[in-house]
Amino acid sequence: MNRRAQLDQEVAVLIVDDSDDQRALLRRYFEREGCMVTTAQNAEEAMLAYRAATPDLAVIDLVLPGMTGWELTDCLRAEYPECVVVITSVLEISQYPDSQANLPKPFTGAQVRKVLHDYVPKWNSA
Repeated sequence: MNRRAQLDQEVAVLIVDDSDDQRALLRRYFEREGCMVTTAQNAEEAMLAYRAATPDLAVIDLVLPGMTGWELTDCLRAEYPECVVVITSVLEISQYPDSQANLPKPFTGAQVRKVLHDYVPKWNSA
């Protein structure tokens, strides 16, 4: 039985990255772990997606067109403090804003599982 079939309540994940390849890779990793994934290519799309279906976890790239990942992180924290914010970027970790977790690029499936294990209690209950 796969992990998706075991989950009583799916973990909702919002992925925000302007790279099609990075969005697709993150989607694949999170869906393999049984998560329901929504993607956005910029911060403005992310805010609309967040309001439509509140995710448990948001994975945010820092370098985005328009509103930056730093600004989006601040906005999500202010409006939705219950959401776990995970930063992903090619930048040095020292340049990341404070967040619950980080997925420095390149990341692995094992790192995605660790983020879910460490920060999303309902993922662990399956």
